[in-house]
Amino acid sequence: MPMKPARVALLPLLVSTLLLSACQESEQAEQQQQQQQTPTVGVVTLKAEHFLLPNDLPGRTAAYRIAEVRPQVNGILEKRLFEEGAEVEEGQQLYQIDDDVYQAALKSAEASSISTRSLAERYGILVKENAVSQQEYDEARAAGLQAQAALDEARINVRYTKVLAPISGRIGRSAVSEGALVTSGQSQQLATIQQLDPIYVDITQSSREMLNLRRDLEAGRLQKAGDNAAAVSLTLEDGSTYSEQGSLEFSEVSVDEGTGSGTLRAVFPNPDRLLLPGMFVHSELVAGAKSDAILAPQQGITRTPRGNATAMVVNDENKVESRDVVTERTVGNRWLISSGLNDGDRLITEGLQYIRAGASVNVEPAGNVAEPAAQ
Repeated sequence: MPMKPARVALLPLLVSTLLLSACQESEQAEQQQQQQQTPTVGVVTLKAEHFLLPNDLPGRTAAYRIAEVRPQVNGILEKRLFEEGAEVEEGQQLYQIDDDVYQAALKSAEASSISTRSLAERYGILVKENAVSQQEYDEARAAGLQAQAALDEARINVRYTKVLAPISGRIGRSAVSEGALVTSGQSQQLATIQQLDPIYVDITQSSREMLNLRRDLEAGRLQKAGDNAAAVSLTLEDGSTYSEQGSLEFSEVSVDEGTGSGTLRAVFPNPDRLLLPGMFVHSELVAGAKSDAILAPQQGITRTPRGNATAMVVNDENKVESRDVVTERTVGNRWLISSGLNDGDRLITEGLQYIRAGASVNVEPAGNVAEPAAQ
């Protein structure tokens, strides 16, 4: 049966529609496949910022001078003449030891000295008249000198019954009370005096960190407080800032062979006695500033087997570039970059395991990087 003319006319149109639909589906499938093959990475756009170079050095306070008060003669302790915890001055009497025995010894030494000196003087006259021998005169003179030495020792012992403060500072509690027997060779001190103004802050650092600090000082990146000292501020245990500025000395530094670390010593004024020995503090060097510092998230910096730092960035063509970078130090969760990254670079921090240099990528803001704290 012959086909009707209308059906014959619709046949080419139907075929064209089917072919067009098949082509569109093929193009959509190809685009979907390409999108599936192009990985998506999370990026952080780097910005140059003003940044103060931090040098946080933990340490402990130590007294500027320490003196242990000890008896130099034996005897019964009669009096304590200071208030525990008070400030004492150098030469101030702290204790009184019973001096009766030493006063008696002094009087005996004075009498012996007078007798021997008088005998030596008489022998001096008689030896000129050959009434006594030269040997007898020499022995009389020697006895006189021995008597004088005994007299001097007796006077010293009487003076030592007054126990005086060897330095000025704050005295602690008394380890003995009135009526106690003290001896010149005893191991226990009577009390301890500590000079608290100024006060030391001892900082333990590795030898590498100490070398970096010295280079920073010589290069002018640290504010100086002298020929060989850096200005330093102090943060207390409660987070407050200490009002006085100190100086970090580098002149007397020794490195422990076992640990490879050494102790730096900072000196701080302490007029109000706010700092006490043994306190844990943080000292911060007054460092220079960088107006165009690049701080990169640590998630975007990787290390090669040789330890070299590298980073992956996305260029203007949405292709991956590998960069060799030089890191200076960590700042929180970021690296301070010396070279290799610039202002405006899009640093990849997510999806690094799916990409390689030269590959095309889709980008989106990184979700694994927290906002940095304000400087």
